[in-house]
Amino acid sequence: MNDLQILIADDHHVVRRGLKAMLLSQPGWQVCGEADTGRKAVAKAKRLQPDVAILDIGMPELNGLEAARRIRSVAPKTEILILTVHHSDQIVREVMDSGVRGYLNKSDSDRDLITAVENLAEHKAFFAAPVMEAILHRFDSRRNESVHARLTEAERQMIQAVAEGKSARAAASSLGISVRTAESLRASLKRKLQTHSVAELIRYAVRNQIIES
Repeated sequence: MNDLQILIADDHHVVRRGLKAMLLSQPGWQVCGEADTGRKAVAKAKRLQPDVAILDIGMPELNGLEAARRIRSVAPKTEILILTVHHSDQIVREVMDSGVRGYLNKSDSDRDLITAVENLAEHKAFFAAPVMEAILHRFDSRRNESVHARLTEAERQMIQAVAEGKSARAAASSLGISVRTAESLRASLKRKLQTHSVAELIRYAVRNQIIES
């Protein structure tokens, strides 16, 4: 990974100095520019076209996320790593919506900065573990919403019946259908929801407010 050009943007000089020292310890890596505001970061990214831009999320003039959006426009080949002090689901959502593929807590920089930059230089994403959990949860929620919207009324009623502990025969009786139809509905639900047990169906029913926990 020779001649890797990196831009650092953070409004604290001591942070930039620390990041620069870690980055320059890697053979062939160069810090081609530094900025202390989001607006300067965008201007330097446009002029320098770095391989990777490391942006503090809390910069003056333009915050890191807004700077990232603009950099993606003026330097589309530049990969971006957002640095933050405090993790929150809201920030994760904004990072994902901005198209940024790198996110790292500053407290983890000593351990993960080099790996994060290496991943981004190879156009691979890097997200710290808590962020990946939030992303996966968001993906699962969207998937569940999409699947739930495609369920028939009979399938929703069957979920409730199963979650309430009713057997196929009891569910068939309460829904006014045959036992064979009830069994067919249960099999269909397992395929659609990718569940393998009554416990998983109950969890699905609780998450989607079909029954109360």
